[in-house]
Amino acid sequence: MIKVGLTGWGDHPDVYSPASKKTEKLQDYSGHFPVVELDSTFYAIQPERNIRKWIGETPDGFGFITKAYQGMTGHHRGRLPYESEEEMYDLFRLSIGPLAEAGRLPMVLAQYPPWFDCTKENVGVLRRLRERLDGIDVAVEFRHQSWYSDKYREGTIKFLQEQHFIHSVCDEPQAGDGSIPFVPAATRGDKTLVRLHGRNSAGWTANGRDDKKWREVRYLYDYRDDELEEILGGVKKVQEQCEDVYVVFNNNSGGHAAENAKRFMKLAGIDPQGPGGRQLDLFGKGDW
Repeated sequence: MIKVGLTGWGDHPDVYSPASKKTEKLQDYSGHFPVVELDSTFYAIQPERNIRKWIGETPDGFGFITKAYQGMTGHHRGRLPYESEEEMYDLFRLSIGPLAEAGRLPMVLAQYPPWFDCTKENVGVLRRLRERLDGIDVAVEFRHQSWYSDKYREGTIKFLQEQHFIHSVCDEPQAGDGSIPFVPAATRGDKTLVRLHGRNSAGWTANGRDDKKWREVRYLYDYRDDELEEILGGVKKVQEQCEDVYVVFNNNSGGHAAENAKRFMKLAGIDPQGPGGRQLDLFGKGDW
């Protein structure tokens, strides 16, 4: 089965009812998509009350692909706000516990930064992550091209298989070492993650990693139908290798993600309806 969703639920005005309040965005979102990428966990380990609130606002069957906290993947700068790494991991596991208990946690996404290259040391980092998140389904996403070089690609896929990691397959600009190719390979028989970042090469490689404007243009992209067809072909290849493929659109700097996801679902023959049972005329076109 192909399950389509977006990154976050707070910035997709096309899926909200006109009369909806800010606090009702998640409910509206869940009427359109069966899964969402929970990004707030990357910036801060969430209080358990937040997690339980979000579970309560969504119907049975709705899943949260939960992004690993930035201190766990090497993004955090400066001193961690925890006494130890053990405390950080313990609190993260405690935070996501309700999702796992409710059957709402398809996976945790560990997205590594562009400077996390394919070295023996970093392979060790991944082994330790696997140990610390034992019993949790974890997807690994690389951003450094070396993991998929001719020299290491086969070894990367084999390593992910051996460690029981879910492969995060990415569509993104092909713009040097800080980007990876689309490699439609499943590393587990049950699930694979496909993340679509757009193809804005200029925005992807612009200087100023921490500049707000850079962040706004990095994922500024509107997929054409032929590009979505191409991606769908890759997704179908992955689907031949596993039971469920989770496809997440992250190209929302210009608000294109929801509309692109709906077009992709139409091309794939997927019923445009979330587990909340809402099948709305999202864009006033009446043809979804």
